[in-house]
Amino acid sequence: QVQLVESGGGLVQAGGSLRLSCAASGRTFSTSAMAWFRQAPGKEREFVAAISWSGGSPYYADSVNGRFSIWRDNSKNQGYLQMNRLKPEDTAIYYCAASDSSSYLPGKENYGMNYWGKGTLVTVSS
Repeated sequence: QVQLVESGGGLVQAGGSLRLSCAASGRTFSTSAMAWFRQAPGKEREFVAAISWSGGSPYYADSVNGRFSIWRDNSKNQGYLQMNRLKPEDTAIYYCAASDSSSYLPGKENYGMNYWGKGTLVTVSS
């Protein structure tokens, strides 16, 4: 089992930056792939970025590639999402997720994620 708590959301102007953090508890986080998803008002949850247990193979949705960066610090049981050049369309609740697998699985629902945080709200004003 992995418990996840996101932080770092807030209000930012377009073009600005935010860094989200995901604090994990549970003995398996350091061997778990993790990911970030988001859900905008009135829309379905969508994939943002994923990373393997070791921090390798970062993968991004086209909409954020080149602007967002995902990484992790297993010694601190933390995951991160750096968001730069934010746009109003990035406004959403952002969720951290972790998997029972060491690698994310693009062919599976939710990239194979099994555990979810409650989310943190990011609002980008124009």
